[in-house]
Amino acid sequence: MRSPMQQSLLKDQMTLYVFVSVLFVVGVVFGALLVNALTLDQQQDLAGDVQLFVQHVQEGVLQAGDTTFWERTLFHAKWILLIWVLGLTVVGMPLVLALDFMKGVLVGFAVGTLVSQHAWKGLLFSLVSVAPPNMIIVPALLIASVSSVSFTFYIVKNRFLSRYGSLSQPFLSHTTTAMVMLLIILGAALIESFVSPMLVKWAAPLIAGISNEL
Repeated sequence: MRSPMQQSLLKDQMTLYVFVSVLFVVGVVFGALLVNALTLDQQQDLAGDVQLFVQHVQEGVLQAGDTTFWERTLFHAKWILLIWVLGLTVVGMPLVLALDFMKGVLVGFAVGTLVSQHAWKGLLFSLVSVAPPNMIIVPALLIASVSSVSFTFYIVKNRFLSRYGSLSQPFLSHTTTAMVMLLIILGAALIESFVSPMLVKWAAPLIAGISNEL
């Protein structure tokens, strides 16, 4: 049986998970709609970038997997560490939520660009290029964000307002969560470096075929 305090904490955690998840989804929708706000020249530039990427994939002009692995690991680690630090500053909590929204915008914009240019083939291409690593990255970021926001709430409630309770256990929990998320994103970096290139190479002819028809 959980104590009333544990039940309250669990309820608060679930509320935060729902909130940051909704914020991410809103960002995805906003990013997808943002594609329609681009000018014709900007859309053509994006289409050219996509076609150039597909051409490089087909020609095998890509970085080695081990090089990409460390680059992607460092990139994602910066997000996790930034969220961790912002949670410690208290005033950085709005920026944590902004990062969740921004991540959603980036994902939505990437998928929206492919779908707007290539319809269902663009959707398939996004499923093999954008979706696999983000199935790990997004949950890791959201978990780190909830931990960060929870730690901020604890400081405000138990230190600034009533001045009781120790910070050592919440700080250790917040830091441990960040470290675990850092380990988890290694899996995402592995997928981006070794699995996604094979999937993208398999799906690239779909996009290239559209380009040749045009």
